[in-house]
Amino acid sequence: MFEYAIVRKPCRNFKYGLTDADLGIPDYKKALSQHSVYVQALKRCGLQVIELKADERYPDSTFVEDTAITEKNFAIILNMGASSRRGEENDIENVLNDFYDNIERINHPGTVDGGDVMKVENHYYIGISKRTNLEGADQLIKIFKKNNYLCSKISLTNLLHLKTGISYIGDNNMIAVDKFRKLPYFKRFNIIYTNESEQYGANSIRVNEYVLIPKGCKILSNSLKSLRYKLLELDLSEFRKMDGGISCLSLRF
Repeated sequence: MFEYAIVRKPCRNFKYGLTDADLGIPDYKKALSQHSVYVQALKRCGLQVIELKADERYPDSTFVEDTAITEKNFAIILNMGASSRRGEENDIENVLNDFYDNIERINHPGTVDGGDVMKVENHYYIGISKRTNLEGADQLIKIFKKNNYLCSKISLTNLLHLKTGISYIGDNNMIAVDKFRKLPYFKRFNIIYTNESEQYGANSIRVNEYVLIPKGCKILSNSLKSLRYKLLELDLSEFRKMDGGISCLSLRF
């Protein structure tokens, strides 16, 4: 069960962040409104939400998930793969210092983005991507293994992050884009594959009793309802324009 979430409001420079989405320029006022609804959804899930002020120095800083990994007894401050984002983690570490006595760190030349790290029960899957390199993954695995977690590395192509294309929602169920059919790592799971028009829905999150999914994924929504999940469907159109999804906007612990 999650108790807390850290979020950060999008800044006015949000439109200058990193993106390959080619979906147009985000509307800042609309992004603020969507972010506010997202925060309310986290609160509905029972979380205490720590809201950080917007930081104009870092256009991508609303995507706080990439900055750190949190566990019950330790946290890991990450060295993100995009140099323009390095420094975002400092405010996150200041918050986590109030919750953790044991804080580890990924050091240069290792890079890891939190979006490339997916926890499935006692197992961590780490995507090797343009943002997460082998050195960073190996540092991460060393930390996880000394804390008794299993780990696997997965090489990615044509995905920004691992969790861009796959999510674990508990109860042995996953949501994934079709390309994960060919990978051997997840054969023991029940995987709900997204329709081609709903691939954005592969980035969803389980938060306590609810699953948060992008609004407009009707086929995915019906599939999850058939499995008796309680859903919160959120419009994140402005964050999608900046390659951001539901998981990216909060650090949950």
